[in-house]
Amino acid sequence: MADTPFHLFGIRHHGPGCARSLLRALEALQPDCLLVEGPPDGEEMLPLLGDPGLVPPVALLIYNPEDSREAAFYPFAAFSPEWNALHFAQAKGIPARFIDLPMTHQFALSRPPEEAEAAPDDAQAQALESGAETVAAEEAGTEVDEGYAGDPLDWLGRAAGYGDGESWWNHMVEERGDSLELFAAIREAMTTVRNEASARPQSEKAQHREALREAHMRKCLRQAQKEGFQRIAVVCGAWHVPALAEMPAAKADNELLKALPKTKVAATWVPWSYRNLSFASGYGAGVMSPGWYEHLWNAPAEQRATSWLARAAALFRDEGLDCSSAHIIEAVRLADALAALRERPQPGLDELSEALRTTVCMGDDAPMQLIAQRLIVGERLGSTPENAPAVPLQRDLAQQQKSLRLKPEATQKTLDLDLRQPNDLARSHLLHRLALLGIQWGSVTQAGRSAKGSFHEVWHLSWEPELAIAVINASRWGNTVEEAASARAIDKARSAEALPELSELVNQVLLADLQSAIAPVTQALEDLAAVSSDVLQLLAAIPPLANVARYGNVRQTDAGMVAHLLASLVPRAAIGLPGACASLDDEAAASMRDAIVATQQALRLMGDADLQQDWQLALKRLATLGSCHGLVCGLAARLLFDDQQEDIEATAQRMSQALSAGNDPGPAAAWLEGFLNRSGMVLLHDDQLWALVDDWLSGLSGDHFLRELPLLRRAFAAFNVPERRQLGERAGRPTGVVAAKPVAADWDMPRAERALPLLRQLLGVAE
Repeated sequence: MADTPFHLFGIRHHGPGCARSLLRALEALQPDCLLVEGPPDGEEMLPLLGDPGLVPPVALLIYNPEDSREAAFYPFAAFSPEWNALHFAQAKGIPARFIDLPMTHQFALSRPPEEAEAAPDDAQAQALESGAETVAAEEAGTEVDEGYAGDPLDWLGRAAGYGDGESWWNHMVEERGDSLELFAAIREAMTTVRNEASARPQSEKAQHREALREAHMRKCLRQAQKEGFQRIAVVCGAWHVPALAEMPAAKADNELLKALPKTKVAATWVPWSYRNLSFASGYGAGVMSPGWYEHLWNAPAEQRATSWLARAAALFRDEGLDCSSAHIIEAVRLADALAALRERPQPGLDELSEALRTTVCMGDDAPMQLIAQRLIVGERLGSTPENAPAVPLQRDLAQQQKSLRLKPEATQKTLDLDLRQPNDLARSHLLHRLALLGIQWGSVTQAGRSAKGSFHEVWHLSWEPELAIAVINASRWGNTVEEAASARAIDKARSAEALPELSELVNQVLLADLQSAIAPVTQALEDLAAVSSDVLQLLAAIPPLANVARYGNVRQTDAGMVAHLLASLVPRAAIGLPGACASLDDEAAASMRDAIVATQQALRLMGDADLQQDWQLALKRLATLGSCHGLVCGLAARLLFDDQQEDIEATAQRMSQALSAGNDPGPAAAWLEGFLNRSGMVLLHDDQLWALVDDWLSGLSGDHFLRELPLLRRAFAAFNVPERRQLGERAGRPTGVVAAKPVAADWDMPRAERALPLLRQLLGVAE
């Protein structure tokens, strides 16, 4: 290698042992030029390497500003060889360049031809077609080329008796420390693999792309030689070392690279996380154990085992698991013994994990999942400097995150917001606006139903690095989060074709407090409702709007416009409901049943007497036997009974008519199923309802009972096991044993009414 005009250092992306060896080799060589496998489009970002705000793990993001689906991440960790080589060059004042094929060409080449679809084995083109981000960053030795399903180092790893190439490389390189002979061995091994291993299962497009990349690397090498550099250090993927060691004629490479298509690209730094750095994230440029590699990078070799086990013990104790000093002492001894048996100089990750599982976890794998998530993979999230290039929307989001004290974190975090507090209300507005823009930083897990009251909203937050692409993609809607979310909501309202979609959008707009979008979105809903004749859609639109009308005042939003919409939607739905329920099949009747139940609950929640009166009139028409499907008819009778719109005698008469011996079994079973409404607990605790069903059953003759038995089994099958058991226990009691009727309380009404204003204020109920 010393006889060549340049020095090749083949690496495997992200490895502390490889990084230490590389730094030692560079110190010995003292190169006057550094060439690194990476995107030349991102060289303008290299001056930010010295900024204290750039804290790894981070990724160099190259993207098409006109179509952010075309994007590539090049991740770096503190222990990445390229990261350390670039810092070495910056500290020594050495020119550093990226030599991979520019992404301006790779994006253009990845686009499928207009006249033909992408090949089935073209994974990158398929990702682009599906709208997923293209990840062009790759680990040297483990390519992400299209159609390639294996690791070329597996050939060596399995030959050496390891399960895969990752384990072999981890043991032979990363856990062994630095060595000047490492890169000569890598070059020899990769030459053997490329010459003797079985052919890689690549498509023609993938092979062409790899040839272009290696041709461009050689072209950059020749250019550096022409500029007079004498000691050129080339840091590239181990797989590419043989292709760069033997330089073909420049004419062939130039001919291959001639007239390549181009597209616009831009570059910036974005935070990255260890979870995304691992193979489990689906990104090619990764390692299975970034947290362990960070420990190898930071811990002295002689303290590696004890410090790792001490961290594991602290984690177990924080989680309430038993882990004493004696456990750790025995784990250290066992790990050392395992390393000696396997003829290894010191314990590695496998030995330490086995020792922990044996001495601390008593053979149980469950606690080791905690070690894998928190220590082996890790939860670190990097940061980028404020002066890194960013779209205006990204800067506005960062400013709001800072002012609202909402720090992006890779770990999943539960955020309980009290909407009565101004800062928490502003946080809620921001998170709902981001959700409207497709930036799924968090998801609501509880809102309006918390035992703490409707003023609480519970979020689960987890910042994923790829959300940077979502922010860039959303920037086309505006330069601030509020402006972009408003524009996006108005655009969705214009293109919406269904009432439920629009009603949910109204809900989202009010939750996000987008004042400029409320009028256009509600107007679009009103216009569509005026011409819609689909009753099922009208019913589906009511619950979200009712939720806004009920809880809008908690968020300090004006729900008057929503109440106006409901005043027109509910009567129209009530008028059209009987006709829409005629001639329904079983599947359509089940859908209608769900819609009616949701509307009933929404209107009951609102407490508007006029709207409820219109709705109850529609239910009375539905409850008339023979007017609609038995499931809907029985449900209507049950809802009227629950609302005390029909007394026990009228309901008993409806049941007797529906379940009489002269009716067909199918409609009768559907009526009973609708009447019971899958609510076994209500049947248990409502004495009148229990007595109604019990009297009907008791009055059946033997033959009639045998005929109705399958219907009852079908109706009661929807109840869960505990409910059916309690029903059986109650049915087994002697006749006449019923719950005692409640005694009327001796209320002091004037005194009781004094507490009502305070209760309304606490519950957020308008007078």
